Amino acid sequence: MKTTKFLKTAEVEKTWIVVDAEDAVVGRLASFVAMRLRGKHRPDYTPHIDCGDNVIIINADKVRFTGNKLTDKKYYRHTGHPGGLKETTPAKVLGGRFPDRVMRKAVQRMLPKESPLARQQLSNLRVYAGSDHPHSAQNPVTVDFKSANRKNVKGA
Repeated sequence: MKTTKFLKTAEVEKTWIVVDAEDAVVGRLASFVAMRLRGKHRPDYTPHIDCGDNVIIINADKVRFTGNKLTDKKYYRHTGHPGGLKETTPAKVLGGRFPDRVMRKAVQRMLPKESPLARQQLSNLRVYAGSDHPHSAQNPVTVDFKSANRKNVKGA
């Protein structure tokens, strides 16, 4: 009888990767990062263990949307009060005070639904609007996401 080998928490070896989001398509980048955060790129993937990598996204304020999504797509949130439904567009968020929230929310929505494991996996994501980050001591490996497929990049 064959059994499946599951990882234990102590056996997980996490790596740090850096992804440059300049001119990258938001949805494609978010699905790539979500896969790396969950650990599904590993041959020893275990669904109930946080076995993914630590991901650093730089230049998150320079991401691109395809089609008319920059102005037509709507993000909804509710304040919790009657009639408190608020909406905004990606153009307003990217031009606002926290442009990194577009990438963070896109990745969060591609992780499993709200659970302790999803929160733990999302805590391994660091998103920065600029090109520098304070994690150089972890010796992160740069992953060239844009050259993997020509559809990953949208020109200006």
